[in-house]
Amino acid sequence: MDAPDDYKARKEAFVSNLSGGSLTEINTVLAIAPLAYLLWAALQSRIRLFQPYNAGLVALDTFINCGALLLAVTVYSDQPVLLNLLFASPAVLICLLNPLSSKKLSKPKNASHVRSETTLMSELPKKSFLTVYRGTMMVITCIAILAVDFKVFPRRFAKVENWGTSIMDLGVGSFVFSGGLVAARTIVKQYMAQSGVTFQHRMKTAMRSAIPLLVLGFVRLAMVKGVDYAEHVTEYGVHWNFFFTLGLIGPFVALLQTISSSTKGRPMILYTCLSLTVGIVYQIVLNTTGLQEYILVGDRHKYGIFGMNKEGFSSFFGYLSIFLAGISTGTYVLPKDSSTRPKESKMLKLLGVWFVFWTAAYMACTEYWGFKMSVSRRVANLPYVFWVASFNTGQLMAFYLVERTFFSARVTGGMTEKETYSFSTPWVLEAFNRNGLAIFLVSNLCTGVVNLSVQTLDTPRVPAMAILASYVGILALLAIILDHFNISVKL
Repeated sequence: MDAPDDYKARKEAFVSNLSGGSLTEINTVLAIAPLAYLLWAALQSRIRLFQPYNAGLVALDTFINCGALLLAVTVYSDQPVLLNLLFASPAVLICLLNPLSSKKLSKPKNASHVRSETTLMSELPKKSFLTVYRGTMMVITCIAILAVDFKVFPRRFAKVENWGTSIMDLGVGSFVFSGGLVAARTIVKQYMAQSGVTFQHRMKTAMRSAIPLLVLGFVRLAMVKGVDYAEHVTEYGVHWNFFFTLGLIGPFVALLQTISSSTKGRPMILYTCLSLTVGIVYQIVLNTTGLQEYILVGDRHKYGIFGMNKEGFSSFFGYLSIFLAGISTGTYVLPKDSSTRPKESKMLKLLGVWFVFWTAAYMACTEYWGFKMSVSRRVANLPYVFWVASFNTGQLMAFYLVERTFFSARVTGGMTEKETYSFSTPWVLEAFNRNGLAIFLVSNLCTGVVNLSVQTLDTPRVPAMAILASYVGILALLAIILDHFNISVKL
């Protein structure tokens, strides 16, 4: 067994100087997320397997929607197509063996995993595909933050040092994008009511949400420094961590909303323009002031606290741009879509248009006929912003297609809006989505406990998978228990 200092150095080297993988592989690996929902939807819509839930079905639900993601980034990381086929094939077979009949289906037997107190606004209802999207994002985030410490998790999936793309780089941006999407609910309500909110009220609300995150950031900083935990300084800096980034975004958005609230127009366009403005101006500053060079190779001790946390301070503006892109997306995916068939869906068309827009913007930044820039999560540059926005709109479109295909009016015609949501939403993902930030905090604590208890670098493949599977199971069980007892942990 290594001395503590030697092992710490090995761990830091294990996550340093990585170059990532290809976009094709990343997209293929993460395609398991909508395919897992596809399998669950086939089982639910054709044979109503998950009505009602019992202990065995909760375990199956967890395996399909959480286990698939764990397998994709570990033992099946070199065979993502095979894993995708293993989940897609049963779904196709179930549909072939159980075609929908013209007979009206009965209502679900119960809807225990959605609490009766849940309020579903007529114009801003809870939507299954959004819950699945956010729940899946939370699950893969929790998996990655522990799995990255084991050799069973490929190095090309871990965070890139300077230039390149990886699953963990995408996960960080997607977490922020998802937060922006949820934040759009308040903005949409204001536009629907045609009522303004004072700057003081907006900032007060933002600070109320920011303070717990900032406190968590300081708690994490104290814990990491207190136990001499191995950390990758070039990720955010010496003192900075992701909680600080999340906490500061809200107040900055409140400032920018002062501009948008005084401008008449569609919020979708306004927030897209704000996102582009922040991202482009930040990129110009990176390229013209020497900031980018300083972040990547400059002396960390040159400018005091800023220099020591140069990655955290500078990348914040890239994440702010991503958050605003998420708000823009939320303004058109949160309102109710009155169409009953996918071909008539305005939301599907908008998702398709914006997916093409963000993808084209990414290609214009990176291709040889464009600006030939490279993606950098470390500085959160413009290509990174466009990549994250493109991927997330694509994922939303995939989840939406599954929902509209398998839970059409022929399947849910006799149900209320609340029953429809319950019927078409996996319980484990509803539970992760409901208490996402609390589960994320617990996952960080569990990651610390495992790393202080086990030398993860030297853990063989089978024990590593046993630890990771137990970890995912514990998080899923905690989420389910909180939801079952109608507990929402507000941080």
